[in-house]
Amino acid sequence: MCKDCGCSIVEHNHDHRVENIHANPQLNDSKTIEVITKILDKNDHEAAHNREHFEKHGVLAINLMSSPGSGKTTLLEKLAEVANFKFGVIEGDLETNRDAKRLQEKGIEAYQIQTGSACHLDAFMVHKALHHMNLDDIDVCFIENVGNLVCPASYDVGAHLNIVLVSVPEGNDKIAKYPVMFRQADLILFTKTDLLPYFEDYDIEAEKKVARKLKPNVDILEVNTKDINSIKAVANWIEFKKKMRS
Repeated sequence: MCKDCGCSIVEHNHDHRVENIHANPQLNDSKTIEVITKILDKNDHEAAHNREHFEKHGVLAINLMSSPGSGKTTLLEKLAEVANFKFGVIEGDLETNRDAKRLQEKGIEAYQIQTGSACHLDAFMVHKALHHMNLDDIDVCFIENVGNLVCPASYDVGAHLNIVLVSVPEGNDKIAKYPVMFRQADLILFTKTDLLPYFEDYDIEAEKKVARKLKPNVDILEVNTKDINSIKAVANWIEFKKKMRS
């Protein structure tokens, strides 16, 4: 159950089982809060296990989060063309395996998670996916979360870093409206910047100020997938972070 929107967590085939739990997060009910706390505690425990698993294999795990259509999958396709590291992707969507197929066609190892009714990935879903990834053959594992600017920010999936994308066509107010997501970011990518001439009211510098007011030390890059140098800048940031952890 998502503490933010009340979606269901499906069975994860582990020792415990949580089914058909629904709650209104605005209810001030101690029993509801207790159930939610237990779910999140179990998720955090599994997330720590996932991190240990990544570290055992020397893999940097990065959680990619954004609203739908901001360009997460396209960014990964472009990174495959310029990155000096090899990466795989755990792909999350409610339905279809289209994004995983797109990545596989580019020669990227990708495993699709179909969450059904859940609007975010959790640590248990990612743990299951790890059994389908050849971690010994990659340097970085991207966890491409379900397109959603709310719930993914509240669920630790076992990543070392969070990258949050926000695209120019989404408008000026997304960072201010969804502060929890952007406070979690280690890197914010402003995507589709080639469209800035067509969105005259979009003030990217003002948006950067809003982001840094929420998290003063956050890194920020502008991305245009038609500009290979902007993709290389993202790859360089990841390489630097990986070296820092080595």
